[in-house]
Amino acid sequence: MSHPEVPPAGNPPDESTNDQPLRIEGFQGTPEEIEQQWLEQVYRGRGDRMPQLTLRAVLMGTALGGILSLTNLYIGLKAGWGFGVTITACIVSYAVWSVFLRLGLAKTPMTILENNCMQSTSSAAGYSTGTTLVSAFAAYFMINNQALPLGLTLAWVFFLAVLGVTMAIPMKRQMINVEQLRFPTGIATAETLRALYSKGRRAAQSARALSYAGVAAAVSQFWTDGLRLVSTRLEPFGLGALVDRFDQVVFGPAWIGRTVTFVWDPIFIAAGALMGIRAAASIFLGGTLCWAVFVPLMQAQGVITGTGYRSVVQWTLWGGVSCMVVSGLLAFFMQWRAIARAFRGLRGLFGGPANAASEMDALETPLSWFFIGQAVSLVALCWLAKVSFNMPIWQSVIAVAMSFFLALVACRVTGETDTTPVGAMGKVTQLVFGALNPGNMNINLMSANITSSAAISSADLLTDLKSGYLLGANPRKQFIAQFCGIFIGTVATVFAFRLMVPTASVLGSDQFPAPAAQTWRVVALALSKGFEALEPVKLWSIALGGLTGALLTLLPRWFPRQAKWLPSASGIGLSWTFHWYYGFLFFVGALAAWGLERRRPAQAELYNYPVASGIIAGGSLMGVALIFWENGPVVWHQLFGG
Repeated sequence: MSHPEVPPAGNPPDESTNDQPLRIEGFQGTPEEIEQQWLEQVYRGRGDRMPQLTLRAVLMGTALGGILSLTNLYIGLKAGWGFGVTITACIVSYAVWSVFLRLGLAKTPMTILENNCMQSTSSAAGYSTGTTLVSAFAAYFMINNQALPLGLTLAWVFFLAVLGVTMAIPMKRQMINVEQLRFPTGIATAETLRALYSKGRRAAQSARALSYAGVAAAVSQFWTDGLRLVSTRLEPFGLGALVDRFDQVVFGPAWIGRTVTFVWDPIFIAAGALMGIRAAASIFLGGTLCWAVFVPLMQAQGVITGTGYRSVVQWTLWGGVSCMVVSGLLAFFMQWRAIARAFRGLRGLFGGPANAASEMDALETPLSWFFIGQAVSLVALCWLAKVSFNMPIWQSVIAVAMSFFLALVACRVTGETDTTPVGAMGKVTQLVFGALNPGNMNINLMSANITSSAAISSADLLTDLKSGYLLGANPRKQFIAQFCGIFIGTVATVFAFRLMVPTASVLGSDQFPAPAAQTWRVVALALSKGFEALEPVKLWSIALGGLTGALLTLLPRWFPRQAKWLPSASGIGLSWTFHWYYGFLFFVGALAAWGLERRRPAQAELYNYPVASGIIAGGSLMGVALIFWENGPVVWHQLFGG
């Protein structure tokens, strides 16, 4: 970390670069040519001159991340869902710093790249450290009726975050620089920051569009979830209640139980616009095949007896996970030249001849940090697993090794669809350890916890680095900023979890239904007798899902001209792990953006990304405000008493 940086003499940062459109569609050419184009057209004049990793940026990110981590923890315990905090943090930070300037508490504005580093710190604190607590740790609490000691919990959460963040280092250059995966939330964050800092005419139009969309989304969010907080008499007039009544009439209980229903959530529509038509259409297609074809057939045969998402997804996720894992790993190994290139600095680490460092090498996070982080995390996690659960060291090594390859899959899915399949990746590890160590539910849970935590931390870092890539940030400095956020995130989430969940009886109650923990617990119980405990339908789903993933990965190589019309394996697989209506909303947003691009490309270039980003920002900010309004007094009492 450094104090505010001073631009080179005679080369002050050019603030007019904030008005330039983002290079969202990326560059063309060989990997070397792509990186050279980014250096010349995006980085120079910005990242090489503008303050980025400053003390004030890290402190602001730490403060906001600590607060937002409590929000995500509460949401996770309530609904099993977490959301990225980057856009929220960017807007709040900009507003707070503007107030500081007016009051004379700050002398200079925070630059766009300082704010970008700030959001990385905030994201690590507010998102990547708490998810493990509402899933694996909560499931462990429910099974054993006691929590791990405080010191062990702190150590587990911290080293899992270190494992995941450093694991993303070799993935960044391939997925962001070369393949230029979209990472839609990263795009939305970059667009939000550009709108906040822009001054040109076109930029001002985009900024206004972002602002109007944000206000409309905030109003919509309040109408959906906020009226009941004003008065219980107003609850029937909320959008959520109105849509529920519509669903009961149009779809009926049977289809609602299969998640084939309609919900109103503009954030997912906006995410679809950022995602792109291919990925969104793939999710919609796969979701329809799953929830409108496969599930009704299995229910008619008496195989699936339960209703509702939590009961049905225990049957559907196996095929989806298999599809994502096979396609992700196959795509990774098919890029063997890129893999060799990403690890070309390996010989230098062990005393071999080192290549001359290029300008890009000097900016990227050193590969040595990857090896150091992985080695430290491996030793720490092996010791923690041995002390906590008497887990054999060789099994811990297997869990960490699996984490790398499954994190690759998760990051690729996130890059294409903006949804990290954390639970799905964890289920793969649960399946493997159900065979390696049948009957030991604690080892089953915590080995899978290693995988899921690595996946979410890696995907979170790459999403942040995507925004920095578009804005011309220094990736090494952004990595350091995110690493700083791990510390406050670990402390805030662990202590908050201990206070909010004093006993296991709280989990699964009306106060904290903890659906994610319930899913982890059910799978651990199902595999307690080993791999053979899986029903034949699940085994067939695994086989067919893997075959589908391999085929959808190979077809674009066999038929490159038709590649853009072929379904995405990541999207197809992901759709079998979450609700049908999410895929529908993604598709609506992507279709609208695609239609505008074809009919009015100039307007699409000007408005598509800002409007989608504004919707995500406005809906997220209002969602956070409503959560604090409803639960703030309870959380305050649980955390601080009184």
